[in-house]
Amino acid sequence: MNFRIGYGYDVHRLAEGEEFWLGGIKLDYHKGGVGHSDADVLIHVICDALLGAANLRDIGYHFSDQDPQYKGIDSKILLERTVALIREKGYEIGNLDVTVGLQKPKINPLIPEMVTVLSKVMRISEEDLSLKATTTEKLGFVGREEGVDAHAVALIYKVKSQSDLDQ
Repeated sequence: MNFRIGYGYDVHRLAEGEEFWLGGIKLDYHKGGVGHSDADVLIHVICDALLGAANLRDIGYHFSDQDPQYKGIDSKILLERTVALIREKGYEIGNLDVTVGLQKPKINPLIPEMVTVLSKVMRISEEDLSLKATTTEKLGFVGREEGVDAHAVALIYKVKSQSDLDQ
């Protein structure tokens, strides 16, 4: 099998009065992500990891923050389109491992809901999506609650075509 690994990293500033979308769900918090789309950092790193694994560049290349059609867009739509891009290239998702860096709010209780939402969008088993959260022990911009960051690793594999199976 043809396996490929991709990595994603993203950061969004947090600001008072902004909606906070994370992992496809809206958090009840007084701060939220600042960005051209809904600023869902968790979805953005998944997109980047998948696109990177398939050698399809990055999220900004496909969904430019200079393009008004993406202003305020639900990042679940971007994820759905990203998955379609890798599948068009003949790849399927093996698994994803994602870590979110966030001092507050605590999101561990919300992780099962995020996994359910995102696995449905990507049409993968919940077993194939690992989400974790960490703080930075009050260090750096995450620790000062100025922003949120996330890292993701994706494993994809080439799906055998019918002609490959016939041989």
